[in-house]
Amino acid sequence: MQLTEATWTDADATETDLALLPVGSTEQHGPHAPLGTDRLTARAVAAAGAERYEEVHGSEVVVAPTIPVGIAEEHHQFAGTLWVAPDTLRSYVRETVASLASHGWDRVVLVNGHGGNVDALREVCGAITRHDAAYAVPFTWFEAAASLSEMGHGGPIETALLRAIHPDLVRENRIEEAQAGASETWGEWVSGTNLAFDAAEFTDNGVVGDPGDGSAERGEELLEDATAALVTLLDAIEDRDGSRQMRE
Repeated sequence: MQLTEATWTDADATETDLALLPVGSTEQHGPHAPLGTDRLTARAVAAAGAERYEEVHGSEVVVAPTIPVGIAEEHHQFAGTLWVAPDTLRSYVRETVASLASHGWDRVVLVNGHGGNVDALREVCGAITRHDAAYAVPFTWFEAAASLSEMGHGGPIETALLRAIHPDLVRENRIEEAQAGASETWGEWVSGTNLAFDAAEFTDNGVVGDPGDGSAERGEELLEDATAALVTLLDAIEDRDGSRQMRE
């Protein structure tokens, strides 16, 4: 059940304790892909996971509205990028999960689409689970997709998924421009240390990897992998005994 599209009476009639909270970002993805790429991909994976779970089990999963702005200051030199501090994101997520839990949806998966959010989401899920009336875990779709190679940024992986879910938003006439200004890898690495803090330090147009290699067919494979992994996670969360997390 998509909360954005449901009425309150629809929500009230839902018998489940499972919820998905997509978390994205609004940041540059090169000249060919939209600023909302991470938001769109997180939302698509969450929707597909909820639909598959309902098909398999015959029970609903609540899908909350997507959080659109994340931790993305590493892209601040590129116009249109928005960001919040890690503390801000953690607080917003924690309070949103508390809202879900107040209605009985107290087993929550944060479906993440942005690498910069990973550490903060893991930390806030620990705080929620230890101290709040809910259990939460993070799920980053591109870490879970079995067919994933190197992630890049605005490169073949994200472009492939976009071509599968929102082909109209990929500026196909700018692929060559994206390729020309792209970096092969993320960062400047010396002795296991990334010397660069911002993307603009190593990529001319924000792209890492070759978006021309990301076909719609590959995107469908990635979506299937991420969906299957999310359903497996929901199964585990639904069956999990949380008593060991309770304080005496």
